Amino acid sequence: MLVHPQFDPVAIAIGPLAVHWYGLMYVCAFAAFILLGRQRIRSQPETRWSVQELDDLLFLGVLGVVLGGRLGQVLFYEPAYYFSNPMEIFAVWKGGMSFHGGLIGVLLALAWHARKTRRSFLQVGDFVGPLVPLGLMFGRIGNFINGELWGRAADSSLPWAMIFPQVDAVPRHPSQLYQAGMEGLLFFLLLWLYSARPRPVGAVSGAFLVGYGVFRVLGEFFRSPDSGIFGQSYIVSMGQWLSLPMILIGFWLIWRAYRHNRSPML
Repeated sequence: MLVHPQFDPVAIAIGPLAVHWYGLMYVCAFAAFILLGRQRIRSQPETRWSVQELDDLLFLGVLGVVLGGRLGQVLFYEPAYYFSNPMEIFAVWKGGMSFHGGLIGVLLALAWHARKTRRSFLQVGDFVGPLVPLGLMFGRIGNFINGELWGRAADSSLPWAMIFPQVDAVPRHPSQLYQAGMEGLLFFLLLWLYSARPRPVGAVSGAFLVGYGVFRVLGEFFRSPDSGIFGQSYIVSMGQWLSLPMILIGFWLIWRAYRHNRSPML
């Protein structure tokens, strides 16, 4: 049976300066966004995106991810704790970022960029969607390093069942790694390939919402559920509740895109 390594959350310490692994994973996520975005600009010049626009999007996206992700964690998952310990809201290096809150922040950033560049919101979403999943993978790896968001109890005969000593001595699913593989790497490969060919405007955005929502729902069956604003539930977790509207909206966007046979992404 495996035991979680109990990593030191600090990757590098120079005097009073400490760089946390969780922060490094976000750096990797943003680097992946830039590299993939530049590759997509080179391979699809017909989209008329520029490197400067990509850099502007990254800046706005960072604000959306950090502010929205943290506020989502506070409001959706642990309002009682954070309202009792308000200074902990700013301790982002300890982990605790909600994807769905970050998504809302990013959507606001995309809307701002779309208005600034006179593109439609869905055109911006179609470009950004395939650049995101690898960042999600790095985020889940950060969760694993921090030893947070551990999995549900697993059969001790499972070869990769893992004990998280900071929780208890029960063998559990390393659900952070499951989610890194599903929401991150696998989702990236599928969405990247799907978006490699011209699609009707809104189709890639819809595929992003459906794909993430489905993989998140599946991953939650192995993850120990958070309490959330609806209370803790092993039947339908808070993460699954928040993913269901994403899936429905995503299917509607795909249906709408192909029904109207809109022109490919520009």
